[in-house]
This record gives sequence, C-alpha cells and structure tokens, in this order.
Amino acid sequence: MQLMLQPTSCDVFEVQPVLVKKQPKFPTRERHLAIRRKKSFAALGFNNTPSVGEEGKTCQSCKCPREAHAIYQQQTTNVHERLGFKLVSPADSGVEPRDLGYTWVPPGVRVSSRVNRYFDQLPEEKVPRLGSEGARVREQQISYQLPKQDLSLEHCKHLEVQHEASFEDFVTARNEIALDIAYIKDAPYDEHCAHCDNEIAAGELIVAAPKFVESVMWHPKCFTCSTCNELLVDLTYCVHDDKVYCERHYAEMLKPRCTGCDELIFSGEYTKAMDKDWHSGHFCCWQCDESLTGQRYVIRDDHPYCIKCYENVFANTCEECNKIIGIDSKDLSYKDKHWHEACFLCFKCNLNLVDKQFGAKADKIYCGNCYDAQFASRCDGCGEVFRAGTKKMEYKTRQWHENCFCCCVCKMAIGTKSFIPREQEIYCAGCYEEKFATRCIKCNKVITSGGVTYKNEPWHRECFTCTHCNITLAGQRFTSRDEKPYCAECFGELFAKRCTSCVKPITGIGGTRFISFEERHWHHDCFVCASCKASLVGRGFITDGPDILCPDCAKQKLM
Repeated sequence: MQLMLQPTSCDVFEVQPVLVKKQPKFPTRERHLAIRRKKSFAALGFNNTPSVGEEGKTCQSCKCPREAHAIYQQQTTNVHERLGFKLVSPADSGVEPRDLGYTWVPPGVRVSSRVNRYFDQLPEEKVPRLGSEGARVREQQISYQLPKQDLSLEHCKHLEVQHEASFEDFVTARNEIALDIAYIKDAPYDEHCAHCDNEIAAGELIVAAPKFVESVMWHPKCFTCSTCNELLVDLTYCVHDDKVYCERHYAEMLKPRCTGCDELIFSGEYTKAMDKDWHSGHFCCWQCDESLTGQRYVIRDDHPYCIKCYENVFANTCEECNKIIGIDSKDLSYKDKHWHEACFLCFKCNLNLVDKQFGAKADKIYCGNCYDAQFASRCDGCGEVFRAGTKKMEYKTRQWHENCFCCCVCKMAIGTKSFIPREQEIYCAGCYEEKFATRCIKCNKVITSGGVTYKNEPWHRECFTCTHCNITLAGQRFTSRDEKPYCAECFGELFAKRCTSCVKPITGIGGTRFISFEERHWHHDCFVCASCKASLVGRGFITDGPDILCPDCAKQKLM
C-alpha cells in the first residue's frame, strides 16, 4: 500500500534520538589531579575504588554525586570540626551519640529520653540511626548543605589568588553574622512555630536558634532551609532577612556558584549559560571538555555539547550518501531513516521529493508517478490506479477510490457511513431497505424489528389487530373469518352460535365443547335438566317446549 507521509525538517534542538550515555571527563586541571589520586589509591591497595574529585561534583567512573560514595562519607567529620568552630552556648551535651544508637544527637541534651523525644518528631527516614537510611541521608546532607569549599580556603581549587582576600572576608562575615548551630529545649511559654505558624504549647520540645530572639522557635520537623526545604543538618543554619537557610543556599543568595566545580565565584567576570553560572573556563563540552565560552553549542539531556561532539554522538547518518547530517543541514526523516535535503530522491528517477508526495516500497522511496507505474493497485469501481495521496476505501479483498465507493442504486458516496453488501453490489442502508427489506402486509412499511407472521405474511406488531375492534392481537388468542383475524370477543359477538340456556356465544376457542339438537345449541355445562339441574350430557332427555327434562322429571310432570 502506498504511503503518503510528508517529510519534515528536524531541527537539531527538537530531534529525539536514542539516548547515548557518555562518561564525563574532567577538565584538564582536574584530570591531572584525578590521575594523581588514582595512583595514591593504587599504592594503598584501592585500585578498584571509584575516583571522586574533591573539587569535582561527580564520580569520574559512574557519574554519581560524590557524596553518594562510601569513600567520601568516610572522610566527613562532625559539623563542629567541619565548620571550624565550637559551640559556645548552651554547653555541649556530652552525650555520646553511638552509645544511644545514633550518628548524631542534638546539642543541649543530656538524657536519652529527650534525645528519643526529639527524634520521634522527625520523619523516620531522616532519623540518623547507626547503619540506617537516615544516617546515609545525614552524610549526604552534610556534604550538600555544608560544602567544604564554602567553609575553608584550603578546599577551594579554583579560587584565583587575587580573590582569596574576598573569600576570607566573606567567610568571616558569614561566621559572625549568619552562621550558627541551634539547640533544643522545652518551650517556656505558648507560642507559634516560625515555619508553619501552628501553636506550640508551653513545655513542648522545640528548636531554638541563638541568632534569633527567645520568642522565635520551631517544631523539630519545621527547622528547615527556606530554599530547599530540607531539615537543617545537625541544626546548622544561616540567617538572612529573618529566615533560616542551609549554608549552601545562604551563600548562593550572595554569590553565584559555578555549576562545573560547585565553588562560589568571587571574580567579577564569569559565564552565564543554560540559566546557570560558570567559571569562564568551566563551561565545557560534556563529551570532550573543550571550553564552550564564546562558542556555538547544543544542549542535550541538560548537558552542553560542542558542535563536533554533538554531531559525532547524536547526529543521524544520511541513507543516500552515508554522511553525517550536521546541525546546519535539514534532517528529513521517515520510519527511522534520515536524509539530507538534497539526498531525498526518488529511487527510480532521482526526482527530489522535498515537499512532494511519495510512496515507499521495500525500504525505497519513489515519486508518485514511479510508484504508480510499478506498484499501484486499481479501483474496483472505475479501474483507474490509486495515485499517490489518494484515499483508498477497502472492504474484504476489494478497494475503491473514495468517490467510487458508492451505492449501486442512488450512486451517493458512502464514505464512512454504514453500508450493506449483497452479492457483488454495495447498497446504502436506505436503498437496501427500499429494495430488499421485509414490509408489513397492512401498512407496506419496512419492518425493522418486532414483526409477526400470520398465514406466511409479515405484519408489524402494532398493525396485526382485530378486524372489528382494532385491538392488537400480538400475543393474544384470536381466530379468523374469511381470512381476517378477530379477537375472541368480537368473533363470538359477530359469528358464533349462542347457547339456548345462557344466551352467550359459543366460540369454540380453547377447545370448548357444546351440544346441538334441532337448531338449538348449549354449552357443555349448560346442557342440564330444567327442573333438577342434573347434567344431561350423555343421557337421554325429553323436550318440553323450550325446556329439556331428564326422564325422571318428565314422568313426575306427566303424573
């Protein structure tokens, strides 16, 4: 069957090829650092350990976030050491978390019952029990909410020397003005939660933050970052405009963060691309790591690619010339096959088929004329071929042009309407009924449903009525007279003999028996002695004028 799909041009930003998963590469500086780390791991006997750059965001081998690796989690310390300062007020609790089965407990707590009381108010998947999912989540959040490169100069791998003083000033100001660790206590009086605004009753366990006044308090589950809505890990927070944030999102409100290395940008000159911020040298091709700053690039699966890599990885190959279809060329596609615009030609005559009707056969494409000449079928109505782009109507093994598929009587095109085949002809519903449908013998209209047959003739149920009273006889007892149907009552009134005794008609319907004698007739039950009322059926009787008597009563009357 000929296909008439119009080829369309595929824009490079709209094509949807099969996903090709590529392993990321470090930029030049990170690659050297990764090689040195790999050698140091090999010297320690960890040759199969995934390499995760402290200055990179993803694993070199599997692309997972660095905090997802056990090797990274083992390097994390407690929050106080990570921040580089010690809690001053209130005093440290002195409770050893591991003795209670946790990897961390809130400061300001000295008894296990209060620790359990605090954790009972948190979602179960966030409770840092030893070896649990909650402990793994805590490790991930420490790495995410408190990035080392935000806390200390020694962890900044891409900070230029001339901007180190700005970084130190930022850290000092943040630590003095915004950064602190909250603690838990019993609410001294009734108040409302600073996050959800629900009531907090006096004596209820709450979270208090030293950089806020005493009346500001939170439910334990409500002490979350105002940006990411995650629980603030180990109650570590930054305050900005009377709201609490994790350190990461506090810093990002003041400084841009490079998407490539995850460090804050202190330079006044950086790259903005894909709605993200980058160090000028870090906006690189996801495939080859070449800088894309000032270059053309293509976004694929949220990753940028240089033109060369995009074409090598994702571009389609032309079916005709077997060359890559670059992003500057129009990509014409049909059934998972692709062509350059200039290569989209008829297999037979080489006519360019762009914006023209075409047909396909055995993985080849043809112009309309060539396809018709070699493969087109013919209409059973007019005998002409089906031209390219012509709509075809099919029924069983026969086929017609749309205009040729019509009723053989009225010649009206049937299209998608219902039709009735009879022998080799096609009829519309109206003509078929007119010519072949059963008609009522009384009204001569077509019987579509619910008809009855009487004397081998069809009737509508509503037309099959008593000849005298017109009551419908369908489903009722009836009889006939002179080939006409009558209901039992009318037949009795009009034609039946009458009982000499009760004067009612003797219809005979239903097998009624009767007795006749000298032009007189009786119902079986009415044929009784006029004197003693004894039945005379099968007995001798004597007439006495209009009456009939049994022999005994007749003798008594004569005596």
